[in-house]
Amino acid sequence: MPRVKAGTMTHARHKRLLKLTKGQRATRHALYRRAHEAMLHSLNYSYFHRKKRQGDFRKLWIARINAAARSEGMTYSQLISGLKRNNVDIDRKILADAALTDQVAFAELVKIAQK
Repeated sequence: MPRVKAGTMTHARHKRLLKLTKGQRATRHALYRRAHEAMLHSLNYSYFHRKKRQGDFRKLWIARINAAARSEGMTYSQLISGLKRNNVDIDRKILADAALTDQVAFAELVKIAQK
């Protein structure tokens, strides 16, 4: 059986990976092995931080709702509890947006929660 050299494919694979790590510091963008490690870490971080971003937005929404609720004379927990008690199904994203852009609608929701 003849010997097959994989030089062309290996070179192409290495170039593709080095292109992914463009912008990394030092040898992390130039040497294949270091670049491969950097790429694996980068992909791992990007996956983890996509999940983390959801929690970050939830924290932001809760902070905005709490600030708006306190200006209406209520705390965040009292507002959420009151809305659940009155069967108002509204998520925190929409509630935070209403608190920021439509204070009249938010005030109505606070009145509903106070009942």
